[in-house]
Amino acid sequence: MNFIPTKLEGCFIIEPKIIQDERGYFMESFNEKTFQNGIGQQIHFVQDNQSYSSRGVLRGLHYQTGIHAQAKLVRVLDGEVLDVAVDVRPNSSTFGQYVSVILSGENKTQFFVPRGFAHGFLVLSDTATFFYKCDNFYNKESEGGIIYSDSTIKIDWKISLTDLLISEKDIIQPTLENAKKAW
Repeated sequence: MNFIPTKLEGCFIIEPKIIQDERGYFMESFNEKTFQNGIGQQIHFVQDNQSYSSRGVLRGLHYQTGIHAQAKLVRVLDGEVLDVAVDVRPNSSTFGQYVSVILSGENKTQFFVPRGFAHGFLVLSDTATFFYKCDNFYNKESEGGIIYSDSTIKIDWKISLTDLLISEKDIIQPTLENAKKAW
């Protein structure tokens, strides 16, 4: 695996080693030892989640606060998404900045989003199956969120915002300035 640091400290794009032949392909999608060495942290995942969505569905920007904060290792099993992480660590030199990456069933790239980051994704293909590991259990009372169109973050979602399919919950998220603090 190739671990590529991003401009946001702690976020990594992870390119797998894929072995292909006439039968198809093989790849190791996760190995705890390799992963921890690659990101330089001890992370133990406790929960796997999967979602299925159609073109234009935007999910996010979400995070968990305090002792319920979550790190995520995300990937797309089928389809293509634009995946986004926003730094919400209050004392970070990159607070309010974001990084995005295209994840697809074809490129098999993964993205590590550490604790202290809001996360969201937009489906670019007809459909997409999105899979992620979390290092902490979900806690409803610790939910935090930021509106996807926050004018201070200025995320380039790659399609017109009028073409998005967004849940009621995500439409009413606060701005970064008014969001629940991560810590």
